[in-house]
Amino acid sequence: MTRLAIFQSCTGIEPAANAESLAAAVEEAVAGGAEILFTPEMSGILDRDKQRAAGKFHNEEEDEVLAAVRAAAERHGIWVHLGSLAITTETGKLANRGIVIDSTGEIRARYDKMHLFDVDLPTGESWRESASYNAGSKSVVVDGTPVGRLGLAICYDLRFPALFERLSEAGAQVISLPAAFTVPTGKAHWEVLLRARAIEAGLFVVAAAQSGEHEDGRRTYGHSLVIDPWGRVLLDMEEQVGVAFAEIDLAQIDEVRQRLPAMSHRRPIPHAVGE
Repeated sequence: MTRLAIFQSCTGIEPAANAESLAAAVEEAVAGGAEILFTPEMSGILDRDKQRAAGKFHNEEEDEVLAAVRAAAERHGIWVHLGSLAITTETGKLANRGIVIDSTGEIRARYDKMHLFDVDLPTGESWRESASYNAGSKSVVVDGTPVGRLGLAICYDLRFPALFERLSEAGAQVISLPAAFTVPTGKAHWEVLLRARAIEAGLFVVAAAQSGEHEDGRRTYGHSLVIDPWGRVLLDMEEQVGVAFAEIDLAQIDEVRQRLPAMSHRRPIPHAVGE
């Protein structure tokens, strides 16, 4: 059995304050016996006021949140999947980047969110994630973590099952999906899609989420989840902000796949051809 921790946060507009909260979460995770801590998407800053947020985004070498979490991981000897940070790139746009840090504080993997949320809503609201962020170009699985082979995804990626297929085919045993889901879409789709992805891929899904009323005025759904390969919910944090724990048994993956060998029955499907 492997004991993991999730930090469900209500990230604010000041990176320094968020860094303190993350470092405290690392300490709490270790005190609770966890071998790895998972944090939500945008753990470093959540601020939709672009003018106010200007100057608070940095590259990896200068990011104070990343530095604080790396130092805490090394100090306490725990792995951390820092769900994502907004990292500056040479293109002038940001990367929504998940970062896996080992128990010595070293970065073991990076994943840039592949699917960006662009939409025009009937209410007149318009969201253009691609205006500020570059999309990632590859899936990522990292070896040697306390939860085995860890596949990485972020938030909106949840709606694209092909990514989860690639991660499972690459040998992932656990997929981490940090998120900042809105309340309406969270209520409608969050749990059902996460359970479906776990069942389809026959593995564990760990989804650390943002929760509550944020300083920038947004409201996020919470309900960080741990789901087993059979689709059972092992942990639901509801709207609670803080650290919670779950235990997973990787041997369950083989047991479930033997009972339901859908992965071995996958076949390439050609495009439909009209008559």
